[in-house]
Amino acid sequence: MSSRIDAKGLGKVVVLFGGRSAEREVSLKSGSMVLAALQRNGVDAHGFDPAERSMVELAQGGFDRAVISLHGRFGEDGTIQGVLEWLNIPYTGSGVTASALAMDKILTKAAWISQGLATPDYVRLEPGFNVNEVVERLGLPLIVKPAQEGSTLGLTKVKTADQLQAAFELAYKYDPNVLAEKFVSGQELTVPVMGEGAGAHALPVIRIQAPDGNYDYHNKYIGNETKYFCPSGLSTDFEAEVQALCVKAYQVLGCAGWGRADVLVDESGKPWLLEMNTSPGMTDHSLVPMSARASGVEYDDLVMQIAASAKLKASGLNVGGTR
Repeated sequence: MSSRIDAKGLGKVVVLFGGRSAEREVSLKSGSMVLAALQRNGVDAHGFDPAERSMVELAQGGFDRAVISLHGRFGEDGTIQGVLEWLNIPYTGSGVTASALAMDKILTKAAWISQGLATPDYVRLEPGFNVNEVVERLGLPLIVKPAQEGSTLGLTKVKTADQLQAAFELAYKYDPNVLAEKFVSGQELTVPVMGEGAGAHALPVIRIQAPDGNYDYHNKYIGNETKYFCPSGLSTDFEAEVQALCVKAYQVLGCAGWGRADVLVDESGKPWLLEMNTSPGMTDHSLVPMSARASGVEYDDLVMQIAASAKLKASGLNVGGTR
């Protein structure tokens, strides 16, 4: 039982999970675990799958707050956030603008670059793009991925120029906005961030060691071969540097509530920002709970903290001032 947050004070809570994105199965697992944790702690919590129920039901449910456990499109891209703002239901995570911005990897990179934050060079790929120009700019190997998809879906590591077109076509099936990104060889890290604005802070860094360095969908969610190190084993100073970079990246995008930044450290020791997740997974393979545990916060307490952080972002009002 969580002793830090009054379960009754959270009111009637809806946990949104499932949805229509390509990450539906992961979301179903995340959401069911979040729902179970809330109910274990005495919260009046109810599950709701937007793919199977209408927004009319959500509006008429009498909910005091929403915990978003949706991943990908319609759940992490500002869409459901806009619905909740309109319905006056405070919700967890980032607001409409930050969610939409962070979901689009191209816009995210542009925002980071404008503030001098290191992220690998990239090219937006349009149908009919010039293969040679892309390879000349980014070198080989390179990464091709959809701009608005998560969990490495539609991602290809392109090793030769003649693989580039097929990689583009695969990514294009997920999203008409496709980017080619310079490949950074090195150590993969991920860093959860909590809070917002000047109060944002990073949790412990997780170092990821995937089979053959391939941290794909299978190695994220299905297999058990990937190794996670938290404590990371990095020096104290370098971990602090990476954490500060991720907090800055989170603040630049205007994120709130919680999120998780993915980082690659190249062979020279320089960290490069890859992307920001504004509705991270909460499954038994997920990384935010692992990092929180390393800082002394168990899964149920983390879920309760996230639920308690729900607010309307358009008005900036906390839950108590909205209903």
